[in-house]
Amino acid sequence: MSKLFWITDEAISVEKVVQLVSRREAGAINTFIGTVREFTYGKRTLHLEYQAYRSMAEKKLEQLGMEIKECWPDAKAAIVHRVGRLDIEDIAVVIAVSTPHRADSYEASRYAIERIKEMVPIWKKEHWEDGDAWIGDQTETNSYPEGAPQKEDFK
Repeated sequence: MSKLFWITDEAISVEKVVQLVSRREAGAINTFIGTVREFTYGKRTLHLEYQAYRSMAEKKLEQLGMEIKECWPDAKAAIVHRVGRLDIEDIAVVIAVSTPHRADSYEASRYAIERIKEMVPIWKKEHWEDGDAWIGDQTETNSYPEGAPQKEDFK
């Protein structure tokens, strides 16, 4: 059986992630593809650098998969998040959710991206024309001036 939840430092194949959830009983496969945008709050981004506590992040992604299964029992999900340097338009995250009916696949996919930002230990550094900064967690509510979260940052 292929792994359904992982962190990678390589380019993400959307097709590969979709194939992991494709099945005969699914009437819908919803994909969310998060990419690196050029402008954030009017500031031009040159590239991003994502880092993660890989083993913990993968465990949290698996936990998220179990949460999806609890809320949508007929769902099958696969999630991959990239780390390292990502340029503008590079794919940072792919979420694929298959369900028998489309409404559930939409809801589960939306739930997944919001929970990733809340609970998975992935953080980023933004590189702009005039400097760079560690932004912190993906909700952008906790900054990590040391470049990584400290033990007290985890709940």
